[in-house]
Amino acid sequence: MESIATPARRARRIVLLAPVLLGAAAVAFLAQRPLHHAGWHGWTGTANGIVFLTVAALPLAALTARALAARRRAAGVQPGWARRSALAEVGTVYGTVPWVWMILLPGADPGGPRRRVNLVPLHDLAEIVAAGPPATAVAQIVGNLLVFAALGALVPVRFAALASVWRVLALGAACSVLVETAQYVLRLDRVSSVDDVLLNAAGAALAALATRRWWRRPAA
Repeated sequence: MESIATPARRARRIVLLAPVLLGAAAVAFLAQRPLHHAGWHGWTGTANGIVFLTVAALPLAALTARALAARRRAAGVQPGWARRSALAEVGTVYGTVPWVWMILLPGADPGGPRRRVNLVPLHDLAEIVAAGPPATAVAQIVGNLLVFAALGALVPVRFAALASVWRVLALGAACSVLVETAQYVLRLDRVSSVDDVLLNAAGAALAALATRRWWRRPAA
């Protein structure tokens, strides 16, 4: 039965992986089209460039997670936990760094004297909903929810000390405050807003709830 089940599992993985790879290839193709004549800045200093580099790094992330899991299995770690912990670590980095990178892209007048700060909760959200088209407002809100979603979903899987929705909420808020502070200190001509902190933290907490069933670590 073992020899029959293993090929079946591999076939299912291939069937599930094929659409993901095709989708990633399509996103990478669409993202890189405007970048041909943009130079180095186009690849590292634009949202399209970051999307392309993120998708292009997916195979490397997968290989890193696999190698890390194999190393832990060789060290005597339970195979299931070795795989889950490796995926959690690599996934946290892979799913968070591109978002933070985009947030720290400079605005129209980087280094200028203007520093924009909003400390009134829900003020920016109300302006976004009132001023822009619904699709734009939804995209900005969802984007902010996703910034630390990978962190919230995977950190409690890897670290038992953070296996709490409230702790993940606090971690998401702390990370968001650091990013918003960096925007202000580095004079990136972006708005450092408390609404971004609220949405980032909420996204981390919601993602943590989605992975709660996988928080429990196996017995040693």
